[in-house]
Amino acid sequence: MSGPVFTRTRTSEAPTGGTRPGGTRTSEYAEQLIRGRRAIRAFRPDPVPEDTLREVFSLAGAAPSNSNAQPWRVEVVGGARRDRLADALRTAHAERRVTADYPYSEDMYAPVHQERRAAFGAGLYGALGIGPDDHQARAAYDAESLGFYGAPHAAFLFVTGDGGPRLAADAGAYLQTLLLAMTGYGVASCPQGLLSFYADTVRDQLGVGEGKLLVGISFGYADESAPVNRVTTGRAALEATTTFHT
Repeated sequence: MSGPVFTRTRTSEAPTGGTRPGGTRTSEYAEQLIRGRRAIRAFRPDPVPEDTLREVFSLAGAAPSNSNAQPWRVEVVGGARRDRLADALRTAHAERRVTADYPYSEDMYAPVHQERRAAFGAGLYGALGIGPDDHQARAAYDAESLGFYGAPHAAFLFVTGDGGPRLAADAGAYLQTLLLAMTGYGVASCPQGLLSFYADTVRDQLGVGEGKLLVGISFGYADESAPVNRVTTGRAALEATTTFHT
């Protein structure tokens, strides 16, 4: 097992401002867990044990939601089903059969968002040895990512009910809870917006009859030797995103 692993504990064992068993302060534990999570884009083929899968997804189910509606549905794939789905996604991509449940446009990003995205892209493709003007190589890498970056598992998060933005916000809370649960269990992950561009393909392959596909998550154990997994990303300063009113 690779990646950061954290000792699990109940809230009652680690009150705010207190100390976890073993002497780690709760604030330090939270910092380690949240900042220790990162997107992984190269995985080892080793599957995650079934008992770990069940523990992770059970823990993610504790995510908050408005009025406890829990408007999400999660489809988890591995093994032969994972391989068939990857093939179907690559075929849909090659044939340009895009079926996104949630519209996407580059125009939805403000200039400051575009700056951050450009900086991230430069670091990612630079680590892969792909130049800024090599659009063919970038497109080929995007297509390759539909194979889940080699991860042995993928999860697909659907928003149920009317699938509207307010319900999608609840699903977003579930997504972050899932990613942190994976981190706590030493499981690496990568949320992939591109996987949601082929919602009908996913529905057809997995027999899904309800919900709108918000995002796919590739997960497993990180290949620590891969240069792409050493890419780091910064975050905006607190003052750039947050205002405290008194």
